[in-house]
Amino acid sequence: MQEKDVISNSSAPILDIDHVSMSYANGSVRAVDDLSFSLKRGEIFGFLGANGAGKTTTLKMVTGILPVKSGSIKVCGHDITFDAIEAKRNFGFVPDSPIIFDKYTGREYIDFLGDIYGVEKSRRESVTAELLELFSLKDAFDKRISGYSHGMKQKIAIIGSLIHSPDLWILDEPMMGLDPQSSFALKELMKKHKAEGKTVFFSTHVLDVAEKICDRVAIIGKGKLMLCGDMDEIKRAKGDESLEEIFLSVAGETHE
Repeated sequence: MQEKDVISNSSAPILDIDHVSMSYANGSVRAVDDLSFSLKRGEIFGFLGANGAGKTTTLKMVTGILPVKSGSIKVCGHDITFDAIEAKRNFGFVPDSPIIFDKYTGREYIDFLGDIYGVEKSRRESVTAELLELFSLKDAFDKRISGYSHGMKQKIAIIGSLIHSPDLWILDEPMMGLDPQSSFALKELMKKHKAEGKTVFFSTHVLDVAEKICDRVAIIGKGKLMLCGDMDEIKRAKGDESLEEIFLSVAGETHE
């Protein structure tokens, strides 16, 4: 089967993490330990774990920020190690701490990303106008990002991650720094992304948010996959416990 057939096949995983491990301190600290799971098209997938569980390390490998030294990761059929450019064309990423070229204005930053992804001007203007309105950021769009608050930087990072309408939208603790209204708007965007047949993959500490909007979740503890599956099925199997109760029972407490 040709690669383009794999990518267009709706049954193929949009993200496939296969036996991935990552160690620090000359191998003495295993941050991610033989992790395997995959994401389907048209779902919201929550990645849950305490501080130090390995969530951010995993997302950094998925996005190519950290090298995959053991195992493999594929995005829309493209290996992030051997076909990084094509893999990166298919996702948008919002890191846990927005690192943005703060000498740019918001508009210059979005235009920069639009140029990288080859987004037509009319398309980027349409997407940007809608999201600026949603996040009440219009008045700051032509101001330098260096003058933005943390929450405003988070918003412009979210807008930038969606400028090319990625099939896979990856967010690391996206609610941090957002006011309640913006958090609500972000959750609605996640639902819209799913409704368009695309996939949301986000890590979070906010278990009640995950419980309300996720189709499936994975719980990671000390780098290991502790539980992964359909949200409703997991709750039924655990006696209709809340996600918080399930999380505490399988992951316990993990600290940095």
